[in-house]
Amino acid sequence: MKTIAVIPARGGSKGLPGKNIIEFHGKPLICWTVEAALDSRCFDAVLVSTDSQEIADIAVASGVSVPWLRPPHLSTDEATTMDAVVHALDQSPADTVVVLQPTSPLRTAEDIRICVEMHRETGKPVVSVTEAKPWIFVKAGDSVKPAFDFAARRQDADYVSPNGAIYVFSADYARSGRQWWLDAMPYLMPTARSIDIDTPTDLVIARALYVK
Repeated sequence: MKTIAVIPARGGSKGLPGKNIIEFHGKPLICWTVEAALDSRCFDAVLVSTDSQEIADIAVASGVSVPWLRPPHLSTDEATTMDAVVHALDQSPADTVVVLQPTSPLRTAEDIRICVEMHRETGKPVVSVTEAKPWIFVKAGDSVKPAFDFAARRQDADYVSPNGAIYVFSADYARSGRQWWLDAMPYLMPTARSIDIDTPTDLVIARALYVK
């Protein structure tokens, strides 16, 4: 059973330009994910999917493979991460694929190992999550309305949201086009390690939360 990690790292970013290789505690952000993937010892190959030669060069220098650059049609704002994952599987066939976003530097090798083992034991997709509050509203003109019926919610329910750090799929599931949340098992990560860097504010928070 071949297992690969795919680190999706597109060059363009509107919220935080150059975010995938921005400096984070002494090294490019993507290197933290590369090191966690390698340290987990879960993978037959760790691949970076990128359209940027600069990102590719940094990834290769950090010890992983970039055997191709992502084609232009998979490098637009409209292209999804799963599109890039399926493309990676076309280039490097595997039975299992683990998606590790470079914007989650506080995820650890142990987090990855646990998620991969959960998938191997159950065959189900696995997604990393963190605790969430259910009080979500939708803006409707000049007012707001609940996203769902708070009054009907169970007081003892556990609310979680995906933190973007780890997704584990079988290759067949990734190719199926099914939404991951239809079958996924949650792996709960602490809020302090669940930051997903997408804005300058996220970067400040992540730098503050980092503990050696």
